[in-house]
Amino acid sequence: MKASFVVESQSAAPPETVFAVLADGARWQDWAGPAVPRSSWESAAPAGGLGAVRRLGLGPLSSREEIVGYDPPRRLAYVLRSGERLHHYRASVDLRAEPSGGTHIVWSGTVESSLPGLAGPLAGVFRHLVSGFAARLARQAERVAPGQ
Repeated sequence: MKASFVVESQSAAPPETVFAVLADGARWQDWAGPAVPRSSWESAAPAGGLGAVRRLGLGPLSSREEIVGYDPPRRLAYVLRSGERLHHYRASVDLRAEPSGGTHIVWSGTVESSLPGLAGPLAGVFRHLVSGFAARLARQAERVAPGQ
């Protein structure tokens, strides 16, 4: 079974700034909210790019996410490596420059599960988390953007 979701947000910051905030896995704890009290690179490729693994959260509640798509300042994709026995979660964040100078953020994901009935509820949980992340990402990028 497979389920998906899409969340959209707007930021007044340019795509380069939004991407820089998003791609800095060690600083998610500064803006991502209560679901991410700590963040770090478990293994880092150059600039947190392809193959880098970020750890978000604390102890047994932390997650490991591998960067599988890295196209600054347009796209960042990742796969959740925690809980792979129960489900497979993959997400991408696509950034599009707006004529106003801001950024349109589209955060989408899919969840697959071999357990009947689990993919839909998990997609709902991820959608809720990502909705908060997208809004906070937009605001954080505005705070750090030059001239904002």
